[in-house]
Amino acid sequence: MSQKSVCVYCGSRNGANNAYSDAARRFGTLLAQEGWRLVYGAGDVGLMGEVARAAQSAGGETFGVIPVHLVKREVGKTDLTHFVITETMHERKKVMIMNADAVVVLPGGPGSLDELFEALTWRQLGLHDKPILVMNVDGYWDALRSLLDQVIGQGFADTSLADFITWVDDAETAIEALRETLA
Repeated sequence: MSQKSVCVYCGSRNGANNAYSDAARRFGTLLAQEGWRLVYGAGDVGLMGEVARAAQSAGGETFGVIPVHLVKREVGKTDLTHFVITETMHERKKVMIMNADAVVVLPGGPGSLDELFEALTWRQLGLHDKPILVMNVDGYWDALRSLLDQVIGQGFADTSLADFITWVDDAETAIEALRETLA
């Protein structure tokens, strides 16, 4: 049985609530304790840095992917198990999802939303069938959940879209859900 990998999309900032950083660190630690590899955006800033440092501290493997134009801005974390530099953002997203068995979205900004929506769209189109989890720390993603309900309710997406996302509130619940889907 090969090692499982989990792609984590999250902010390049820590956000206004300390619970976001706490959740990122906890998830990175638990991911490593499960023996799963972290696949993420290779930054050493914000929640990205938190989850990666926690995974490394717990002895986990890390696979970071960063486009060349963000190496300085996101402080490319070169001490990862694998550090990949891509030419474009699109290539980054493709390499990340292709090297993962599941996707977990922590709090983040427009980049995290872009990554989530691309993974969600690709799943809707049948380009992958990987589980997508959204970690709704302290209700951070409540508005997103309402928006997706609106998109479905107004007929712009099939009701099956809602089935493509598993909503969890914390790192422990995310790990439990991943155990079920990655077993």
